[in-house]
Amino acid sequence: MYEAPVFCTQCAARLEEQAVGVSSKMVPVCVRCGAVHWIDPKIAAGILIVRDDRVLLVKRAIEPGYGRWTFPGGHVDRGETLEEAALRETLEECGVTADLGELIGAFSYPGRPVVIVIYRGAIAVGSREPHAGDETLEVGWFTADEAAGLELAFRSVADALARLFGRPYSA
Repeated sequence: MYEAPVFCTQCAARLEEQAVGVSSKMVPVCVRCGAVHWIDPKIAAGILIVRDDRVLLVKRAIEPGYGRWTFPGGHVDRGETLEEAALRETLEECGVTADLGELIGAFSYPGRPVVIVIYRGAIAVGSREPHAGDETLEVGWFTADEAAGLELAFRSVADALARLFGRPYSA
């Protein structure tokens, strides 16, 4: 989890937890200027690229999930659309230019700060073949059965693969 902010981004005064709104949710509030510092989730986007009966997965070279398998994806930058982020992250992580298909799903979990949106996709005509990028140890194409034997990095990977292939996976 991410730590709550300590100082106000507007006036630099120390923040205090206060009950805000109808629900009386406790959030950091500036006692000097009154600015409320909502602790919003981070949004991420990714793509399950499918070729024939196989899905493209990447082995992470960074934490969290170092050495485990996931789909290409990552955080959405401010001002960037979900689709743009999914395509950019795919290019960065495995060198692939992709075409987006339908939305597979949006996944969020209790106590976790990330909401992830996953699309189905295909390698675009003229794209290079997948290869390991800066944040990737290796890439691979996996059938539904082969993916079941992998160490998956996150619960969202297992849930997205379950939607794609129609069978359970575990992370």
